Amino acid sequence: MRIVGYIPAVSVFLLLLVLSAARPCRADAPDDALDSRSSVLERVGREGKLLVGMHLGVEPFAFFDAQGRAVGFDVDLANLAAMELGAALEIKDIRSEELIPALEKGEIDMVVSRLRATPRLARNLAFSDPYFVTGLCALVSRKKSPKALRVSDLNVRGKILAVRNGTAADLVASRLFTEAEVRRFEDEAGCERAVVAARADAFLSDQFAVARLNRQNPESTMAILKPFTYEPMSIAIRKGDFDGWNWLNIFLRAIKSDGRYAELYERYFRDLPPLNMLP
Repeated sequence: MRIVGYIPAVSVFLLLLVLSAARPCRADAPDDALDSRSSVLERVGREGKLLVGMHLGVEPFAFFDAQGRAVGFDVDLANLAAMELGAALEIKDIRSEELIPALEKGEIDMVVSRLRATPRLARNLAFSDPYFVTGLCALVSRKKSPKALRVSDLNVRGKILAVRNGTAADLVASRLFTEAEVRRFEDEAGCERAVVAARADAFLSDQFAVARLNRQNPESTMAILKPFTYEPMSIAIRKGDFDGWNWLNIFLRAIKSDGRYAELYERYFRDLPPLNMLP
């Protein structure tokens, strides 16, 4: 008996193989682009709400004000993104270690929470271009190193550099400052006291700690606030969402070119170097 429309199994397999190979792809996507229905843009457009995960506990990026409202640089940046999408913003306060699992499970659309894009994390997430760049800086003793105007002035035999044990500064200090002596303390307060009392030439720490401690000790300290390490912060979305990834980068370029980003920076980071001095 002749069966009309019958196609051998091998032929079906070959046909599917050809169709799969012919599917167009984008070389510049963070991963094989997903169907647009899987994009954050499609979901936000359908539901009218942008779900952003962040840890509300670090000033000036994301924290609660006296009235219990979420405020900060990351909060305002997320608000700008929601406005551009024509959506309401819902912020979910999530502990730092739980942010990525929440994103991968689809509980949030993106992470805006000082996340460093690393090769390890990029295997499972898509990252935007950096939206903020920081790094290590130096709180300098006015009495012990009054002529230290650049970080290189501290890499001199006889100089004493304080670092907090186990921090990023601890990991890089001995490698970058081969001539100076590195002294490790268990907490920030010990490093601060050493510089204020002129027992150490400088305290190496993150940009925000150095700016804050200099503001608290203006008579005994100086601040070198241009970072000597590079720590970019990026927005994370789910892996494979090319449309969402592309939109985020266009959004960041737009607010940097029209002055809205500079306005945010000035609002929260007046103590830091101007934008044109950053790496």
